[in-house]
Amino acid sequence: MPAVSGLVAFVDLDPLAWERGSSFWAQAVGAGLSPVRGADREFATLLPASGAPPRLKVQRLRQGPTRTHLDLHVPDPVAAAAAAEGLGAEVAWRSEDGYVVLRSPTGLPFCLVHEERLPVAGQDPVADDSGPRTAALAEVCLDVPAGRFEEELDFWSGLTGWAAAPTTVEEFWFLRVPEHVGLGLLLQRTQDDRAATTAHLDLDTTDRAAEVERHVALGATRVADHGRWTVLRDPAGSAYCLTDRDPGTEVLPAPPGP
Repeated sequence: MPAVSGLVAFVDLDPLAWERGSSFWAQAVGAGLSPVRGADREFATLLPASGAPPRLKVQRLRQGPTRTHLDLHVPDPVAAAAAAEGLGAEVAWRSEDGYVVLRSPTGLPFCLVHEERLPVAGQDPVADDSGPRTAALAEVCLDVPAGRFEEELDFWSGLTGWAAAPTTVEEFWFLRVPEHVGLGLLLQRTQDDRAATTAHLDLDTTDRAAEVERHVALGATRVADHGRWTVLRDPAGSAYCLTDRDPGTEVLPAPPGP
């Protein structure tokens, strides 16, 4: 199996939502937006003010609704793609630049890309007047059709070589991602009638109520509150979650007593 050295999340933006979507996410995670690059000026990286390696990028789609996908950094994308096909993935496109676009067994787009020297921070974050930020991007959560959950879980564990483990919430499993990778990977067994797996971002926060208010002020829409997380939609229509886990320790606080 390929040695995965890094994970980067991509928010793929509807072309009509490019400006407001990229600006929203820069402010949401307190990052500077890199210069736009690509043949069609379609890519930008969100550069953390802390100088940490970037975990999030944005892409302007040629068409289609906003979505989220993963880039896996590997030494040899072609060899990694062959391994992924052997595990049930389908190759959608092979780029002349060396990366490979695939779909997981249940239809989630993802990319295998060369290990890269990620850009470092050096730009100021986008101005954010909506209050102090207490959240940090923690993981990508894959929302998997219930009937094919084990298939998708086995695929991602097999492709990365990372062991799968249950969480304290029955419908969620996570992969034991090495610390150097930086971004976590969680899988959720959904109970709706979706035909294919989708993905969303999870941000950890020490003050969910305040952070929800800040995100709404930036243009997000509050969708639903759960015991330990809140579901929102960004201005481009993409769902994501704010959770009660501490961004530094990734530990949930103890539940309230009786």
